[in-house]
Amino acid sequence: MLESRFKLQMMITSALFAAIIGVLAQVTIPLPLVPITGQTLAIGLAATILGARYGTLSIVIYLCMGAIGLPVFAQMTGGLGILFGPTGGYLVGFIPTAFIIGYYLEKTSFTIKNAMIANIIGMFVALAFGTVWLKVIANLSWAAAFTGGFAPFLITGILKAALAAWAGIAVRNRLKSTSLLTTHRAQAK
Repeated sequence: MLESRFKLQMMITSALFAAIIGVLAQVTIPLPLVPITGQTLAIGLAATILGARYGTLSIVIYLCMGAIGLPVFAQMTGGLGILFGPTGGYLVGFIPTAFIIGYYLEKTSFTIKNAMIANIIGMFVALAFGTVWLKVIANLSWAAAFTGGFAPFLITGILKAALAAWAGIAVRNRLKSTSLLTTHRAQAK
């Protein structure tokens, strides 16, 4: 009984985080070269708070919502055209990004230092997926894909990774202290 209750609770929490990602994807701070969006910050938060399995599930739910046309992607867009368009690699890359962030934290510990390392690794994974996809879809050279799809996002990516690490661990600890977020092991005891 505890096992099924735990799974249901975590599936609902994952769906809630998918909605949070959809909301934060609409937050944009315009800058001269590239805007800062809340989407990648939300990915880091989901993985840092929920871990590998349920953080990744929240990303999959988010991508499914966008794929069926709900306007949850950046700039209130949705649909398969966005998912398979030039920036779709970043979206698809969020799946391994969330898994790697959560997995790293589960194998080490949920501390700000480890979350910072995990989120920076995750940032590079998302940027790598997006850059390779951009190169293939837009038929760019590697240099052009790197210059347009990777390099401009490094500084803001590191800042968002740090924020996701700090805020994610703070929220996770608070949720655990109030028993709103439990781990499987804690439920079984």
